[in-house]
Amino acid sequence: MQSYYVWTVGCQMNKADSERLESALGQMGLSPGDSVRDSDVIVLNSCVVRESAEDRVVGMLTHLKPVKQRDPEKVLALMGCMVGPRKDALSERYPYVDVFMQPQQYAPLIELLGDRLGIDPDGCVGPLSATPSVATYIPIIHGCDKFCSFCIIPYRRGREVSRTIEDVVNEATHLSRRGVKEITLLGQNVDSYGHDLPGNLDLGDLLAAVNEVENLERIRFLTSHPNDMSDHIIAAIADLDKVCEHVNLPFQAGDDHVLAEMRRGYTNAEYREKINVIRDRIPDVSLATDLIVGFCGETEDQFERTAELVRDIKFDKVHAAAYSTRPDTIAARLMEDDVPEDEKRRRLKVIEALQEEVATEINSRLLGSTQEVLVEGRRKGRWFGRNRNDKLVFFDSVEDLTGNIETVRIERTSPWSLQGALVSEKDIVTAGR
Repeated sequence: MQSYYVWTVGCQMNKADSERLESALGQMGLSPGDSVRDSDVIVLNSCVVRESAEDRVVGMLTHLKPVKQRDPEKVLALMGCMVGPRKDALSERYPYVDVFMQPQQYAPLIELLGDRLGIDPDGCVGPLSATPSVATYIPIIHGCDKFCSFCIIPYRRGREVSRTIEDVVNEATHLSRRGVKEITLLGQNVDSYGHDLPGNLDLGDLLAAVNEVENLERIRFLTSHPNDMSDHIIAAIADLDKVCEHVNLPFQAGDDHVLAEMRRGYTNAEYREKINVIRDRIPDVSLATDLIVGFCGETEDQFERTAELVRDIKFDKVHAAAYSTRPDTIAARLMEDDVPEDEKRRRLKVIEALQEEVATEINSRLLGSTQEVLVEGRRKGRWFGRNRNDKLVFFDSVEDLTGNIETVRIERTSPWSLQGALVSEKDIVTAGR
């Protein structure tokens, strides 16, 4: 039996794409391999949102050149956001790559393998058929129509296209029957879901529909845009029992001029007001955000407004990145990347240190509390999972608890995770008396 190895870098959408490809390869009779050197089919699922991610892909492609030369029968495929509409330049630069696939376009590889293996590839790519994880992803909208000046996604993943509610619910039902307990609904701009469907539907309607899927315990969604986080979506988070009280709402920059240059479509004050609405409606919500330091022309005073927003709002998680020019974007064509690299690194360290203080304070409040944890598996010898607020929790047990929702008393906290001990049913009953 031939084997495959899928190497993935980048966002959750890429991880979901890789899961679907792996499912298709399994349906064709291939088995997972342990490494690129030992596998017959090698797939690199690429990301180019940041220069550092693209550099990792280039490094892997360079590493695989002699591997392919020593064994020309290996199939090497490159997929994901590195593969744009124009593939000629890539094929010239990497002539040893057999197949180039844009995001969600699995057919070239499936058809090539079908010819080689004598297998009909029709119907091989669909809902996950391999054994899925306890917590997994469902892409619900592909592409993005925002065209933020720094972002390459619309040029690589195209314009927004929503899946139907029926299609998503069918996949969620299929996954729940295979043991999945938590689903994260994915989109580059997930809050735009449904605008291209008939019936004036939105993400709130989809959340309500998925909430009815039997045996499903939790629902999450990523990633949101402040302009599209509607009152209807906020109400769905507050009112639907399976939708977790966690919102990832990127603000990207705290200064209004920088936000305008980024083409984000809101101001600092409008973002703060959106956060107030969310917290008023969902008092126990946890918040995550994304931000960029060192965007074109960003001054020290403008950067300080970003740091001030982090201090004031007190996010549970902050994903910060230094700006890097991406080809074909509006910023690459019209703006100058003029903030020195050492200054970008300094600003990034400021944000990271600030957020570590904030997260330490937030998580310390959970010391001694009990948390409901959906157990996802083992890591470094301990069981781990997340609570509804997306906090990572570790604990010990001699039993296999994968897929269970367990009550854990928190005994230690850190900025990045919580450590605890299982609470027995007897302890819960006694505490309730």
